[in-house]
Amino acid sequence: MSSSQLFSSYMIKDVTLKNRIVMSPMCMYSCENEDGKVTDWHIVHYTSRAVGQVGLVMTEATTVTQQGQISPQDLGIWSDDHVSGLKTLTDSIKNNGAKTAMQLGHAGRKAVYEGETIAPSAIGFDENAKVPKEMDQQDINNTIQAFKDAARRAKEAGFDIIEIHGAHGYLISQFLSPLANKRTDNYGGPRENRFRFLKEVIQEVQTVWDGPIFVRISADEYHKEGNQMQDIIAYGQWMKELGIDLIDCSTGGIVRTPVNVYPGYQLRHAETIRRESGVATGAVGLITTGLQAEEILKNERADLVFVGRALLRNPYWPREAANELREEVEPPRQYKRAW
Repeated sequence: MSSSQLFSSYMIKDVTLKNRIVMSPMCMYSCENEDGKVTDWHIVHYTSRAVGQVGLVMTEATTVTQQGQISPQDLGIWSDDHVSGLKTLTDSIKNNGAKTAMQLGHAGRKAVYEGETIAPSAIGFDENAKVPKEMDQQDINNTIQAFKDAARRAKEAGFDIIEIHGAHGYLISQFLSPLANKRTDNYGGPRENRFRFLKEVIQEVQTVWDGPIFVRISADEYHKEGNQMQDIIAYGQWMKELGIDLIDCSTGGIVRTPVNVYPGYQLRHAETIRRESGVATGAVGLITTGLQAEEILKNERADLVFVGRALLRNPYWPREAANELREEVEPPRQYKRAW
């Protein structure tokens, strides 16, 4: 039995993670022919982190419509044609001891797409960006349906957990933020209305998905006229009422603004939301050592630790963290002679 929190198991509904290390979703820009399909690169990239003993491997933002791609090279799940490749990916990850998660996303006004883009309001991300079409009710209905269809496909592909991407200035984040949402209908204005789009996405996803659901949010928009912590706490409480299992707490992306980045710089948001909203949280943001991760969990500042760039540098980061914490982590049998 593990003596550390980082290497203790964690159960979410009927899914048990062997440890609390999550591979954070990170775009790989590696799809060929702009078709959103899994390539050999994705198999090697994600499976190697499972071999490295990550507890939960999460894909990059995987777009629910082609119109909503962050880039044309990102993974997609807008078609049933994507399922077989994704099933190969989940099988490979699971066969190497990790659980699997997919992050479902739509870039909204930040999409890189030759045709028309859509957003809550007809406001470009910056002066160089394309001005999107303001979504009408049919656009909203179609996009919610796309999230639902994507969740069904994720289930068919064998994913254990899904995460809805509501952060970094992408579509759901745009609806949540008064900086990007200037609507005067039921989807704009007071925060209850700005939350409506995410609420309806969650509710429709839940009709086809009965497993754990995470939501990633930008807990700080770094702007005095953007969402403040009291807004984020309210969103967290409402998500808990809807049955969301964990909030993945990132920041920024809704507008261009400098951010003071340092190890654990987003941690206070995860800690505050966990305490004030009563929902489990994931901590992310320059978490680079086992000791740092253990402190977060031991002091109940978050429930899971999302590791990004450190895992890009070293697929075997969990082993490095285990050595710091004097933990014994069972290696793949093929690596025992060197572990």
